[in-house]
Amino acid sequence: MTLNINPTKIICVGLNYIDHAKELNMKIPEEPIIFLKPTSSIIYNNDKIIMPKQSNRVDYEVELAVVIGKKCKNVKKEDALNYIKGYTILNDITARDLQEKDGQWTRAKSFDTFCPIGPKIVKNIDSHNLNIQLKVNGEIKQKSNTKNMIFTVEELIEFISSIMTLYPDDVISTGTPPGVGKLNNGDIVEAEIENIGILRNYVV
Repeated sequence: MTLNINPTKIICVGLNYIDHAKELNMKIPEEPIIFLKPTSSIIYNNDKIIMPKQSNRVDYEVELAVVIGKKCKNVKKEDALNYIKGYTILNDITARDLQEKDGQWTRAKSFDTFCPIGPKIVKNIDSHNLNIQLKVNGEIKQKSNTKNMIFTVEELIEFISSIMTLYPDDVISTGTPPGVGKLNNGDIVEAEIENIGILRNYVV
């Protein structure tokens, strides 16, 4: 399925990989930590990530993204798969210095071009066991498997839909594995998830 989505919102999950929590020496969260990215930050495969002049530290974060297929509210995890349109890749680009400076995440996560997503939507894959990695200029920087997620896709849909109504094409981005790091001008960044493909973007 080609990627042509028009979400009302992008809901992201912070600290959702056990190996990433260990890397940061952080306590495993008891509930998902969620935040929003604006839809104006979306770009697609082969598009350019524009480095904002306000930041000196822009990071990559490869994530499995879930695209919602129909309106849902208060959905139980046992029924969650019925509300999924499919899966894709999202690179949660983050101005890390601004995140630390602000003490909250909105500005750091919201610049135009800070939400590469693609290359396509794939149905009927097992979200619990997918190899996930990210390369910068051909060098592997992040490498894990979705089995290391703290909260599963189904648990995230139950949790988030208990708070807010999800509409068709809304995106849930399920958190990033270890190895997050800095991007530089001229970099080619490739986010890859097994059975989905490669999301490639160019940093300018």
